[in-house]
Amino acid sequence: MTNPALQFIAMNSTLKKISSYFLVSIVLTCTVIAVLEVWGIHLLDIEKVFWKFIESLIIVFCAASVVLFIFAVLIKEKKE
Repeated sequence: MTNPALQFIAMNSTLKKISSYFLVSIVLTCTVIAVLEVWGIHLLDIEKVFWKFIESLIIVFCAASVVLFIFAVLIKEKKE
C-alpha cells in the first residue's frame, strides 16, 4: 500500500508544475505582446530605433527574471 500523504505530495508537485507552466506561458504571451507594442511605431529615426531596442531588452530581461523565479521556486525538483 502507498502512503496517502505521499500521494498528496506527488499530486501537489504535479499541480505546482502545471500551474508553473501556465504562469510561464502567460508571462511569455505578455512579453511578446509588449515587444510587439514597442515595435509598432515606424522605424525611420535612429534614436527611436535605439530606444525601442533598449525597451525591448528591458521587457525581455523582466520576463526572463519572472520565468527564472517561477522555475526556481515552483518547479524545483527535490533530490533524494
